[in-house]
Amino acid sequence: MSGHFRISDQDLSLNGEWNLSFGPQRLPAATLGTSVPPSEFTSIPAQVPGNAELDLVRAGLLPADLEYSDNIYRLRELEGYQWWYERTFEVSADFSGEAVLVFEGLDTLATIWLNGVLVGSADNMLVPQEFALGDLLHEGRNTLVVAIDSAVLAGRSKGAEAGCHAMSGNWESLHVRKAPHMYGWDIMPRVVSAGLWRDVHIAFLPAVRFDDVYLSTRQVDVADRRAVLNLQWNLVDGREAFVPAYALRLRVTDPRDGRMVHETLTDVAGTHGDMVETIETVDPWWPKGYGEAVLYQVELAALDGDEVIATWKTQFGFRTISLRNSECVTPEGDGEFQFVVNGVDIFCKGSNWVPLDALHSRDAERLEPALELLSDLNCNMIRCWGGNVYESPAFFDFCDREGVMVWQDFVLACALYPQTAAFHEKIRAEAETIVSMLRNHPSLALWAGNNEIDQFYPWVKPGVDPNIDDLISRRVLPEVCRRLDPSRTYLPSSPYFGPKFWATGNLRAAVEDHLWGPRDDFKGPFYVESQAKFASETGYHGCPARSTLERIMRPDRLWPWQDNDDWLTHAVRPQPEAHNFDYRIPLMATQIEVLFGSVPDTLNDYILASQISQAEALKFFIEMFRLEKGNRSGILWWNIKDGWPQISDAVVDYYGTRKLAYHVVRRVMQDVVVMAAEPVGGHHRLVAVNDTAADVTIDVSVMREKATVFSAEANVVPANGRLELGQLPACSHGTLYEIAWSGARVQGANHYLAGPRPFDLKHMIGAYRHLLGDAPVDEQNASTAMSKA
Repeated sequence: MSGHFRISDQDLSLNGEWNLSFGPQRLPAATLGTSVPPSEFTSIPAQVPGNAELDLVRAGLLPADLEYSDNIYRLRELEGYQWWYERTFEVSADFSGEAVLVFEGLDTLATIWLNGVLVGSADNMLVPQEFALGDLLHEGRNTLVVAIDSAVLAGRSKGAEAGCHAMSGNWESLHVRKAPHMYGWDIMPRVVSAGLWRDVHIAFLPAVRFDDVYLSTRQVDVADRRAVLNLQWNLVDGREAFVPAYALRLRVTDPRDGRMVHETLTDVAGTHGDMVETIETVDPWWPKGYGEAVLYQVELAALDGDEVIATWKTQFGFRTISLRNSECVTPEGDGEFQFVVNGVDIFCKGSNWVPLDALHSRDAERLEPALELLSDLNCNMIRCWGGNVYESPAFFDFCDREGVMVWQDFVLACALYPQTAAFHEKIRAEAETIVSMLRNHPSLALWAGNNEIDQFYPWVKPGVDPNIDDLISRRVLPEVCRRLDPSRTYLPSSPYFGPKFWATGNLRAAVEDHLWGPRDDFKGPFYVESQAKFASETGYHGCPARSTLERIMRPDRLWPWQDNDDWLTHAVRPQPEAHNFDYRIPLMATQIEVLFGSVPDTLNDYILASQISQAEALKFFIEMFRLEKGNRSGILWWNIKDGWPQISDAVVDYYGTRKLAYHVVRRVMQDVVVMAAEPVGGHHRLVAVNDTAADVTIDVSVMREKATVFSAEANVVPANGRLELGQLPACSHGTLYEIAWSGARVQGANHYLAGPRPFDLKHMIGAYRHLLGDAPVDEQNASTAMSKA
């Protein structure tokens, strides 16, 4: 089936309490010849949606606070277990339609029985799993059993091929379609979970229905408020006396006032077809800052005479999105990676979307607070990183409404995967499902084949060209996108080392890049000498608040940070014997020393020093790209919120407490911003940038040490969106420029930390209190746990 069934009032939900039996796996469930779990297994109540690990917590078999100290390592002993879920449910006599059992998220290698009869199997946690039940479902009492095999044992059984590679030794992940981060990552703990992690329900499908509809915008005329809509559909008609002749009615309605803007009635002689319609008097969908993200209701109806026999509807925005990509930067510095919406070049500013939780059944409850942060930070693009799961419909609905463009990686990251026909087929099937699910969202701007796989080739397979070797990103995925979503741009990898790039032999010639490098000094050569036109990843470490550290570390392990197992566990160390990421804690200390000349010897000062360092680094990265608007076209920094309590690059920790960087980034992410550039020839350029579609007139003032050193009125037009306002003198001592601006529709503030390093930490703490207010600074060292969503 090509459809994806959102739960409706007519469906039968199977969420709630199940029974879970578990124990060490002897054989794969499919080979046992029974729908009954082994008799020696332990049984406990389970919640669906859920994860088996959380059920063990509720049963008192695992610590309630898995995030505390090294409790997370307790999950390693469960990786060879098998999990059997069972529940009974009642079906009333009046159910009708084709019954389809739907697992929105099934983690991962599963065998399913209904009433003792094998229904099917599943091997992918990332896509919905659907099973036609036929006559297996009956009136009255029914019993559903789902057995989930060990993903780790299955991965080990595949062995390793010389052409493959896995980051941090996560070889068990290569053949199994789970979120890559689950096997251990530098931003997430190792949690190779199992469970029914999203909704489970039975959909009762009518005999006549639309099961596949594709919408795309061929053209938008902004001035004349006109759009050209392309529509393709497939109708399933299971009636006994089927005659493939009906009328198709298309209606487009403006929900803002209920006005019907378009209606077409067309005679159809087959079960599928397409049409191209010009829609008059419609407003285009724009990304945040450039206009309103207008959504219209598009409704299809199949009519047999006067009778409506099938309907389908969605919210849709009329827009065109394309990407101009030169593939590499020339030795002269020329190149482009430019998103274009409705014919307008867009400067993309946003972040990377990473796992909301290590245990994904909790994603739903954490989604809304995270989306509020995304909106508050004024992101007009979000990159869904390829080490995560695919996000829920609610995520994309939000981005549609809010005008947030979505860069969607396929779930392949930091590994060289098997290049076999069998694995290609797994990826092809996954991509067909995901592309069909998401392609009608106007917010979806780009498909990207993977995260950093091209970049891995020079490291682990020197001399091997990914354009020839990686058939997944060069053949399998683009073929799916071409067949199912031909109007949307496909990027093979991020960053993409295409044929033109590969021919340069220069690994820093990527037009779109991930700026990590040595991560020693955020103003060091690696960053300032980058010629990338678009940064889709870059970040800097910041310690979470003291309240968070007290919540996740033993009291006697809070300080010092050196040779401290609790700090290393939250670094994140995937297991006690693994030391791949131990460098991340000393790295943060080095970053502090670069800015302040020494590393504080008290926890409170260490926290604030690291957070100021992170704030200044992220601010510098964002401004480096915005100051060169026209030459550079976007930055997606890393990242908004942690999916686990840890020491990381996120600006909001797992419990919702905002680091200082959050408040600083929020200021420099405004659509209209005034910034000071790095000194050249004894002066700082003062630059205003306007990322809106309208002229903006602002009054600008700059103060230093309580004295006004610059003031001017400026009109910043959207045609170029960037205006040189004047110059500020460079300083021979550490000081702070305070920048403020206001106009009819805008108001904002920024700062620039001027003068030679090192800066005095105590002075900087006072300056940040002045800039941000006492609460954001003082909350980092509060002695009680807090939660600020």
